Amino acid sequence: MNTELATLGGGCFWCLEAAFLQLAGVESVVSGYAGGPKANPDYRSVCSGSTGHAEVVQVRFDPAVIDYRTLLTAFFAVHDPTTLDRQGNDVGSQYRSVIFTHDSGQEKIARDLIAELEAAKIWPAPIVTAVSPAPTFWRAEDYHQNYYANNPLQGYCQAVVAPKAAKLRKVFAGRLKA
Repeated sequence: MNTELATLGGGCFWCLEAAFLQLAGVESVVSGYAGGPKANPDYRSVCSGSTGHAEVVQVRFDPAVIDYRTLLTAFFAVHDPTTLDRQGNDVGSQYRSVIFTHDSGQEKIARDLIAELEAAKIWPAPIVTAVSPAPTFWRAEDYHQNYYANNPLQGYCQAVVAPKAAKLRKVFAGRLKA
């Protein structure tokens, strides 16, 4: 099987991981950090906002089942791309909306989709999602992997993660794993 990689930041990585894991064609989702200069960042330092990293997910997908554009469409469906350095109550550059591209084809698809979404006026404010080449990805600590699946009753998961996962199920009902 030929797989590709997408690296996306749209607030808390637990939300994106829970959403993307539901999609057919998604082979794996790894929570981590990208976009800052510090090597080997950890959750505490990233949450402080001092490292320059964003919380991101790295999605390995089968493009024969789900293409990059569809992944990005799901990404835009489950987070607010119009708030700079913020998703809901999560505030700071570590929660920024960002697409880290792995090649020029991904960059073109991302920029074209953002232009289409802007022209459609889906949101009342401009999209602030950054598009830039993928930097080094740092895997988050083990307890962050599959966080929602392992902690569905945790307060943040019930209040924030579950609604985003449910929204993805509703909007992408025909593209869910069996």
